[in-house]
Amino acid sequence: AMLDPDSGLSLTIARIVQRLQGSSLHSQLERQARVSLHKPEIKLESLKEDIKDFLKTSGWEKKLQNAVYSELNVFPSPCHPAAPPEHMKEPLAYMRKAQGSWEKRILKSLNSMCTELSIPLAQKRPVNEQKELLNKWNEMGTDEPDLSLFRPVYAPKDFLEVLMNLRNPNYDNGEQPSFRTHLGLIQVPLKVKDIPELKEDFSELGLTTGQLGIDDSAQVPPEFFENEHVRVGQKVLAEQDSAAAQQYVRQGCPTALRADLWALILNISNQPEDILYYEQLKSNVIQHDLLVDSLIYKDVKLTASNDDYYFVFEDYLYQVLLCFSRDTSVLEHFTYSSATPPKSYIRGKLGIEEYAVFYPPNGKINYNSFILPVAPLCFLYHEPPKLYQIFREMYVRFFFRLHSISSHPSGIVSLCLLFETLLQTHLPQLFYHLREIGAQPLRISFKWMVRAFSGYLATDQLLLLWDRILGYNSLEILAVLAAAVFAFRAVNLMEVTSLAAAE
Repeated sequence: AMLDPDSGLSLTIARIVQRLQGSSLHSQLERQARVSLHKPEIKLESLKEDIKDFLKTSGWEKKLQNAVYSELNVFPSPCHPAAPPEHMKEPLAYMRKAQGSWEKRILKSLNSMCTELSIPLAQKRPVNEQKELLNKWNEMGTDEPDLSLFRPVYAPKDFLEVLMNLRNPNYDNGEQPSFRTHLGLIQVPLKVKDIPELKEDFSELGLTTGQLGIDDSAQVPPEFFENEHVRVGQKVLAEQDSAAAQQYVRQGCPTALRADLWALILNISNQPEDILYYEQLKSNVIQHDLLVDSLIYKDVKLTASNDDYYFVFEDYLYQVLLCFSRDTSVLEHFTYSSATPPKSYIRGKLGIEEYAVFYPPNGKINYNSFILPVAPLCFLYHEPPKLYQIFREMYVRFFFRLHSISSHPSGIVSLCLLFETLLQTHLPQLFYHLREIGAQPLRISFKWMVRAFSGYLATDQLLLLWDRILGYNSLEILAVLAAAVFAFRAVNLMEVTSLAAAE
């Protein structure tokens, strides 16, 4: 249920105030305000106004604005006070149920692996192993452990199978022709945007607007647009305004400015306490051995080591993913994710709630879709703590939606449906043809979308695509691109007669 705007706004404000009160920004602002009391320009009779002015001119007000903007971007608008709390996670009961049973399946797969290999989910590393790991922290890729017994917890095609079997129980799939006209693999009635709505939402991607990376516009000499765009980008960075940066990257980021602009949009400043936090995660990795470590190891070996672009970052990938698996702050995003973190029980205490712990500590069972989003970021960030923070923020804002079942417009179910609807509406002949030969388009594009095209596009192109994800705070562009690839290849695809040939 929608709230009337006023009470909705006050709920939002209350929530943001509450969230910022525990943050380091809050204590920094207090400290600055105290310091300012000793300045001659601060007068007792106009104390409140003077301190406000001081915070404005010294740049702290901007920092506060960016923090508020970041909260607004990440957290959904508050539900009606009467709505049950799980509505914030996912309003549709059948989606919550499907996500729940999918989670049980993954956990079961993990537990059976434990039993088969008789390896505990977690154990303390012996001291000599701890020393060894610490010494080779920056060259973990040189290790060649035998991981043949470990298997991936699930593959993208298993996940697609689950999405194809989703049904809304309240929806009579009888003989009504209306919904039956959707001939794709996704059979749930969610509202997705049509072309006019997409055109309006993504107006900056119109053909009349200059785009970085596609400087083939005949009207303007390309270097003119590029130089001007770079100049504006430098100005946006100087202003340190997240909202302006987000608007700016919709036309693409100049390579030299991208790392700083993304950090500004994601509101990441690499404070001393962030570096300390990363070091704590690292020491946790060194002290405790988790079963998921071997899965991460195997995934990186299978994915990155065979990739011409990414193998150089192998060590970074281990560091980021091993730390990520132990990061309990990731649990916070479960308030607005349809997923629920898996729990495990301390040995011998099965079923006793106070002995239940989240496993892995960040509540995410890894599989290779994690690696691909980290790898491109290695091109932009070279200090592990900063790389780590950017990845974590990208994950809890965007990428988690690609691995969980929900009705959110950026969720993987909506993206699949949007992709199929666009293709079926605009290229009906192609859609029918591929369907007839057993090459349902979604079977081909699903892995592109679930990995946000990482591993499928050259890195410079991938980063231009992710500029737009950040710029529009939405993953819908992935479905549009997937449909566009089919449109681009339509003539050739009309000739193929099998799924393998279409691939």
